[in-house]
Amino acid sequence: MGKNLIITEKPSVAMEFAKALNITTNRKNGYLESEKWIITWCVGHLVTMSYPEKYNENLKFWRLDTLPFIPKEWKYEIIPAVQNQFNIIKTLLQREDVDAIYNAGDSGREGEYIQRLVFMMAKPNPKAEMKRVWIDSQTEEEIKRGINEAKPSNEYDSLSDSAYLRAKEDYLIGINFSRMLSIIYGRRLAKEINEEKASISVGRVMTCVLGMVVEREREIRNFVKVPFYKLSGDFTKFKAEWKVSENSKYWQSPKLYNDTGFKKEQDAKNFIEFLQGKKAVVEEVKKSKQKENAPLLFNLAEIQNECTKRFKIKPDETLEIIQNLYEKKLVTYPRTDARVLSSAVAKVINQNLNGIATGYKDEEVQGYIKQMKEEKYSTNLTKTKYVNDSKITDHYAIIPTGKGYENINSLPELQKNVYKLIVKRFLAIFYPAAEFNKMNITVDVEGEKFYTSTKVCTKTGYLDILKKSTNDDQNVENIDVKKGEILEVKGYEIKESETTPPTRYNSGSIILAMENAGKLIEEEELREQIKGAGIGTSATRAEIIKKLEKIKYIAINSKTQIITPTQKGEYIYDIVKMSMPDMLNPKLTASWEKGLDMVAKKEIKADVFMEKLEGYINNKFDKLVIRK
Repeated sequence: MGKNLIITEKPSVAMEFAKALNITTNRKNGYLESEKWIITWCVGHLVTMSYPEKYNENLKFWRLDTLPFIPKEWKYEIIPAVQNQFNIIKTLLQREDVDAIYNAGDSGREGEYIQRLVFMMAKPNPKAEMKRVWIDSQTEEEIKRGINEAKPSNEYDSLSDSAYLRAKEDYLIGINFSRMLSIIYGRRLAKEINEEKASISVGRVMTCVLGMVVEREREIRNFVKVPFYKLSGDFTKFKAEWKVSENSKYWQSPKLYNDTGFKKEQDAKNFIEFLQGKKAVVEEVKKSKQKENAPLLFNLAEIQNECTKRFKIKPDETLEIIQNLYEKKLVTYPRTDARVLSSAVAKVINQNLNGIATGYKDEEVQGYIKQMKEEKYSTNLTKTKYVNDSKITDHYAIIPTGKGYENINSLPELQKNVYKLIVKRFLAIFYPAAEFNKMNITVDVEGEKFYTSTKVCTKTGYLDILKKSTNDDQNVENIDVKKGEILEVKGYEIKESETTPPTRYNSGSIILAMENAGKLIEEEELREQIKGAGIGTSATRAEIIKKLEKIKYIAINSKTQIITPTQKGEYIYDIVKMSMPDMLNPKLTASWEKGLDMVAKKEIKADVFMEKLEGYINNKFDKLVIRK
C-alpha cells in the first residue's frame, strides 16, 4: 500500500498534524513516518527568485542601458541556509511509494507560494495525486477535517498564479525602479544626507506608505491655526450652542468662520448685545430611542490597530502573538481580512462557547459567560450582521477556538491579554444591543437657533463586556422641557476655539489606512461599509512598516508608536514625487492589489496581468530615461 506525504510550512505545525494523525514514533532526519503517513516541513521560504546577475553577470553593475530588466524565463534558486531541508523534502516527494502528496502550507496566498516553489524545484513523483489542505485553525478536528476534505491541488492554481505574480511584480518594480532612481539621483541624495554614497529603495507598496507618512507630516508642518469664536447660551435648565440657520441674520455672512463660529471676537460680542433681553422659546423637542449593536469581529488589521492603542506594540509584534495563539490552537487563522463568520461556522458556534465556558479559567470572562446563561442570550447568529458568506474570501474573522487551554498558562502576560481581547470581542456579539434615549432640543431667540442634545444609556447590553463609556459628556438625565416653553436666560458666553492640525499615524492606525487604500476612517461603522481594495494584504502590511523603519525612511516612537518620516525618507519622497508620482498614489497601488485578487478569482488571466505590468514598467522607462 502506498503512502501519503504531508508537507507543512514549519516543524511546529508538522507536530500538530502528527498528533492529529496519532503518529508518535519514527522521527527521522527532517521528517516523521508511520505505516500510512510521512510528514515533513518547510522552514518558511526554501526557494527564492534569482538576482539579475544570475541571468547575466554583467547585470551586477547598475547601468541604465541594461534596464528595464524583465526576464522572459524566470530563474529560481534554493536558499543556501535551508538547502538541507529542501533535499530531504525533494527525496520524499520523489519516492516511488508515495501515492498522494498533501500541500498543508499556510492557508493563504503566501503559504501557497512557498509550497508551489518547492514543488516546482523538486519535481514530485508524477504518479502521486496532489492535494491541498485548507484549514481555519490548528485544532485536532480541523486538521482531520482539512485532510479528509483536501481538494485536488489544481483547484488552487489561480491562487498560485496570483502568488507568483505578486512576487514578480514586487521584484520587477523594486529592482528596476530602485536601480533607475539610484543611478539618476543617488549622488544628489548622498550629498543631501551627507553620506559618501546612497541608493534609493522603492517598492510597490512601501513607497506608497512612505508617501502617506510624509504627506501627513507636511500637512502638520504647514498647518496654520485659525482662531474662531463660538457662542453658547445658558438657559437655566441646560446650555445650548448657537449654529447659523437660514433665518439667522448671519446666514451666509462673511463674518462667520464656519456655521458655528465668528472670525472676530468683536463680532461675537456684538451678537451677544443683539441677543440681550430677547425671549428664548423652546422650538422643538425631539425624543428618540437608539440601538447600538456590538462591533464586528476582529480581522488582522483591526486587532493590530487595537493592540497598538492598548499595549503600544507594533503590528508585526501583534501578528507574531496571534500567530503563536493560532499555533497553540487557541484562536483561528490570523491573516484574514474578514470581520464576520461563515454560515457553516455559525451553526456550530456553541462548541466554541462551551469550550470557553469549561476551559478558560479567567474570572472576568467566566462572569460574562454566567451572564449569558442567566439572561438566556441567544446564540443563533444566522440572521445577524456577524454572519455573511459573501464577505469572506479565504478565512472568517479571528475568534477563539474554545480549545488549546492546556497551553494558556505558559503564555507571557501580553499574549494572555491579547487572547482575552479576542475572547471578549467574540462574546460581545451574543450580547443584546445597547439602548439609548436621545433628546434633541432647539431653542429660538428671535430667529437665532441654539441646539443641545442628551443621550442616556437605558440598557447597557454589549457594553457590559466592552465597557465603553455609555453617555455623552453632557451626562444629564432627560431634561424636563416642553415645546413652546419660554426659558429663563442666564446669559451668553463666547468660547475661543481653533482649528486643529491632522494627527500623525501610529503603527496601528496606518495599517487601517492601508486597508482602506490610504484613507484613515476613524469610525468603525463606516469602516465596515467602505472596505474595498487596500494597499498590501493583511499578511504583508506589518512587514512593510517594519522594512520602512529598518531602512530608516520612517521612525516609530517606541512609547507612543507614532510614526514620523526621517530626513532621508522625505528626500526619497521628493525624488519619487518628481520622477514617478503615481507610485505614491494609494488608489493605483490598490488597483494592482485588486488585479492580483482578480487573478486569484479567475476573473482575469495571469498573462493579461503580466502584460499590463511589463507595459507599465516599459512606459515609465520611456518617459524617464532618454533612450539612446
